[in-house]
Amino acid sequence: MKFTVSKKFTFEAAHSLPHLPVGHKCRNVHGHSYVVEVFCTGPLDERGFVVDYAEISAAMKPVVDQLDHRNLNDVLPGPTTAENVARWIMGQLDQAAKLPARIVSRVDVHETAKTCVRVER
Repeated sequence: MKFTVSKKFTFEAAHSLPHLPVGHKCRNVHGHSYVVEVFCTGPLDERGFVVDYAEISAAMKPVVDQLDHRNLNDVLPGPTTAENVARWIMGQLDQAAKLPARIVSRVDVHETAKTCVRVER
């Protein structure tokens, strides 16, 4: 059997998408109250966990610290679309020594209450 657990995180950030056409509202600098949900999938360990929620929090802390109250254009390479934010977060978690290798199976990024992007393995 395999199980999936998830934990949500929030951060506030600004960005712009200057590659969009003139007149597109997202071309301008604007901000979002992001909600990120990290999903970890695998078998249960000897503790009865897929992964301890505290381990997910520890791995996400430096990620959130890099994003919170920042201009994402200064942090991420390339366009700061929600898709690229999700990909970047998954990449950061893949490199986090605080989580078992490739346990992160999915990352959802909500830019607004009505929009969400999902990246998954």
